[in-house]
Amino acid sequence: MTIRLLLVDDDPLVRAGLTLMLGGDPALEIVGEGSDGDEVPELVARLAPDVVLMDIRMPRVDGLTATELLRGRPDAPEVIVLTTFHADEQVLRALRAGAAGFVLKDTPPAEIVAAVRRVAAGDPVLSPAVTRQLMGHVAALSEARPRRNTAAERLAGLADREREVAVAVGRGASNAEIAERLYMSVPTVKTYVSRLLAKLGLNNRVQIALLVHDAGLLDREDGLPHDRTGE
Repeated sequence: MTIRLLLVDDDPLVRAGLTLMLGGDPALEIVGEGSDGDEVPELVARLAPDVVLMDIRMPRVDGLTATELLRGRPDAPEVIVLTTFHADEQVLRALRAGAAGFVLKDTPPAEIVAAVRRVAAGDPVLSPAVTRQLMGHVAALSEARPRRNTAAERLAGLADREREVAVAVGRGASNAEIAERLYMSVPTVKTYVSRLLAKLGLNNRVQIALLVHDAGLLDREDGLPHDRTGE
């Protein structure tokens, strides 16, 4: 099945380069291009892409705002953020808004194609190493402490098994890895992830990972937050 891809970047050279690099792959069909975030709603409505490759810095409507608006629509396509930074705060905000991951603009073409395929299949484009880097950046943000309390409240209603799956997602584990660690089948893990998304009102597993980190559940191997009353 061909994946329909929309490119959104304000630099025509970047769009031309991406088209040249990705256009020859039989798994992808580049259905259109946009030069700014304000063009995204109309392009998505008209072209029905499966995945949007979105620049994060654009002059009129940035990729963050465009992602937020897009992911709020029913049947929204997945979004991969294009960036020049590994742990840029804007990237984190885009992931919180519902982007399924990010790729660097100098990523080799084969890896971008693999990222698009993964996102179209419902998997995030975040390796465990990149997840740890992002989480560390989150922890350094000034609003991390009040966010921790809010996240902990949202996760308080999870059953033990749901919490275990959520923590494993937060550690960057794939469905197969979670199944092995928790002695489940892969379909059962998928069911738990879907249940977590619905229960927490989230768009994808990247947001589960961010929420779990915010709540402090990755601070210890047992997935329980430290007692910080003495801080």
